[in-house]
Amino acid sequence: MKQNANSRRSGQIAREKLASILLFEVADPDLDLVTLTGCEVSVDRSFVRAYVTCEPERYDTVMAALERAKGRIRSLLGHALGWRVTPELAFSIDSSTDEAERIARALEQRPPTIDVEKDEFGYPVVAGSGDSDAGDEAAEAE
Repeated sequence: MKQNANSRRSGQIAREKLASILLFEVADPDLDLVTLTGCEVSVDRSFVRAYVTCEPERYDTVMAALERAKGRIRSLLGHALGWRVTPELAFSIDSSTDEAERIARALEQRPPTIDVEKDEFGYPVVAGSGDSDAGDEAAEAE
């Protein structure tokens, strides 16, 4: 979605209002432990895309609950924002936190060859080759 400074500021306001609505106004147990990670607002403020995250096994349940409550959430958001137009809502799952967790797990399970000392070309340094490098450097200096 095309963004400018004004729509980013509007997105921040919409995110705060929407987070408050999801926390205090909507009483659906399927929406427990759902985090609103961001909002994008169109330039004309007629459309808001909200990004939410939760446990990966609950994606379908959370999206269904958000679709059920979309009308009420939109009505409450329209009153809270006070904009001339009440924006249409679209919810999307933000999987960036899942991706970050996957990368963190992959870094914990790195292969033992990562810890091997390497030269500037990426080749493993052999224990006795340190002296030959000094001789090579001396030869290059001449």
